[in-house]
Formats: sequence, structure tokens, C-alpha cells
Amino acid sequence: MFSYIKGPFTEVWEDKIVVEAGGIGWNICVPASVLDRLPAVGQEVKLYTSFQVREDAMTLYGFFSRQDLKMFNQLLGVSGIGPKAALGLLSAMSPDDLRVAVISEDAKAISRAPGIGPKTAKRLILDLKDKISMDDVLPAGFGAGTVPGGAGAAPGMEGAAREAVEALTALGYSPTEATKAVRQVEIADGMSVEAVLKASLKFLAF
Repeated sequence: MFSYIKGPFTEVWEDKIVVEAGGIGWNICVPASVLDRLPAVGQEVKLYTSFQVREDAMTLYGFFSRQDLKMFNQLLGVSGIGPKAALGLLSAMSPDDLRVAVISEDAKAISRAPGIGPKTAKRLILDLKDKISMDDVLPAGFGAGTVPGGAGAAPGMEGAAREAVEALTALGYSPTEATKAVRQVEIADGMSVEAVLKASLKFLAF
């Protein structure tokens, strides 16, 4: 029904904000990631929205990016997860961290979110792991470097990332910690697994 709402941000309380658009103050539920990045009251915001209808309420949920909105809608497709639980998950974890946890099958990290037990976390991973790829959790440009003679994916780059994550996991780091560290590495064409691993370890040292 609504794609996005754009207008001055006028009020905030708990997990809700009010955005004025078309002479109407729209009450929008948002995750902590939105609350943490709000501009000053009166400044314009643009939120991509999901309109959810229940027997006792009609509620708008808002996010700063279409990717975050997509993550919210994907969560709603998991059995046992409603809008409130999905919003709680995206407040406890950033959408990127949640994608990392899903792709690395880190149920322990997901179950730390309020209202999400181990069984629900495992079901979430099972339902979403085929809908999220390594490209969604690696930084932009990882695996998309320029190769001699033209543009294209650097050979073996994604494989090097996967192997580096596996090596870090074997060293005792959680899958989420390992994947997040690899995501922070600035990748150069032809970078070996060893080089990616060594660079990743620097981020895990702090």
C-alpha cells in the first residue's frame, strides 16, 4: 500500500516516531538502527515502509533502506515470527549482523534477541539461509574487482572469503565474528586466502 513516507520528523518515543507527510502525522514503528540515526526534530526523513494489518491494529513499520525493509519482510515469512518479534530482532541486531548470523548459521547469536529462543533461531536460519547469499554479507566490491583486460569478478575472490571464514572458525572464533572480520578487509585483486586471513585477524585483535 505504501512504498515510502517522506517528510519532517516531528516526534519520537520508545520504538515509534511521527513523520508529517501530506498534512498527516504518520505514526511509524522503527528499529533501534533508525532511532540511532534520526536527524534533529523538524528535519526531513525518508522511510521505506511495511503496512501490517491485524485484527486489533493497523501498523506502519519504517526503515532507512529497501534492503532493511526486505530483511523485515523476510522475517515475517518465518513461522512464529510476527512484526513485533521481527522489529525486536532488527533492534537487537543490525540487519547486516543478522544476515551474517543467518549465512554462518549462528543460532546462538540470533537467540540473544528478546523473544527469540534457540528453536525459533534455528527455524529462522533454516527458512532464510537459501534466500541470503555471501554477496549479501560481504562488503560491496568484494569479489567484483577489475581483472586484467576488462571489468569483472576477480577469480577466486569469493572462495578466498569463504575459506578465510572457515579458517577463523577453526581457530575458535564464532561464525559471526569470523564473517564480520572478513567483511572489513579491503580486498585487492589476486589477494590470497592467507592474506585475507591475516588482514581479518587484525580486526579480531581489538
